[in-house]
Amino acid sequence: MDDADRIPEATELVYVPEPSWLPVFAAAGLTGIMVGLFAGLFWTIAGAVVLLIAAVAWIKTIGTEVSRMPREQRVSSAVIPAIPPKPRG
Repeated sequence: MDDADRIPEATELVYVPEPSWLPVFAAAGLTGIMVGLFAGLFWTIAGAVVLLIAAVAWIKTIGTEVSRMPREQRVSSAVIPAIPPKPRG
């Protein structure tokens, strides 16, 4: 295989988070708070506890997923200048 026929290696990577049930639990906690507004204080407190636990766990998960990403990626394209070039003339 010739070098011109090879597919170049990817220079920018896309990191997809792992599947998680934490957003579902956070939504269930928020729903419990909303139900508690009409059904009673118990559901409000239970929903708040579920929401708080899910939110803390979700934030910790996000921190570990961000920490596994590389700090820098190799750029293979042209860099766009911050200042536009001056017109000639």
